[in-house]
Amino acid sequence: MRSSRFQHLPAMIALALSAVALAFSLHGAPKVEKTASTESNAAFTEAQTQDIGKISRDYLLANPEVIREAIQALQAKEEAAKADLQVQAVTKYKDQIFADPASPVAGNPKGDVTVVEFFDYKCPYCKQVTPALEGLLKADPNLKIVFKEFPILGDPSVLAARAALAAVKQDKYFPFHQAMMAHRGTFDLNAIATVAASVGLNPDQLVADMKSDEVESQLTANHTLAQALEIRSTPTFIVGDKVVPGALSIEQLQDLITETRKGS
Repeated sequence: MRSSRFQHLPAMIALALSAVALAFSLHGAPKVEKTASTESNAAFTEAQTQDIGKISRDYLLANPEVIREAIQALQAKEEAAKADLQVQAVTKYKDQIFADPASPVAGNPKGDVTVVEFFDYKCPYCKQVTPALEGLLKADPNLKIVFKEFPILGDPSVLAARAALAAVKQDKYFPFHQAMMAHRGTFDLNAIATVAASVGLNPDQLVADMKSDEVESQLTANHTLAQALEIRSTPTFIVGDKVVPGALSIEQLQDLITETRKGS
């Protein structure tokens, strides 16, 4: 992968400029002495513009912590705005999220709380969180988990996702899903056939079903839904109206489930 230390420079500059503006709003901009010219004219003269730039620069050099505080405040504001938009999107697309008949399900299909996971079989954090989900299923008879195949880590991820969705046709999605999450190493047709055979799937039928229109349609639908929800990483969970990224612990997931039950 090609990389450059300057790859994200425009975004960093934009963030810094926004942070500087916010810093002045939080701490108050440095005072610039008014003159007759500034009061009588809407635009600053070139000399005044230079003076303001120098004052601003000197202020920020003398108080660099202001920039850090402003960046943190700006990031918090952006995250809060994103969370609000995601809540609205969850409401708008709730049927596709929680009740899509094409999405594989584990646990109680009529459970009172649904946990939705967007994941990738090559994602190490998805593998890390799998035991927590399995533990919740064993401990909570009223829990439903909806699996959204979201392969974003290259062609092997897509191949693995196709295989998992194809396993639905043999009624072995969940055992195959567990075995794929436990698999260490690459995903190619040989590896997938081995995993499939280990859980009683017919590997030849699986490979044939991987090419089906239903599998292609489901992958497209999942990516479209993820885009609408601004989901860009795996794993990402939806519980209630919250969209939460990251490899959550069993305690964090349980807290989300408990909170959802209280609110329902």
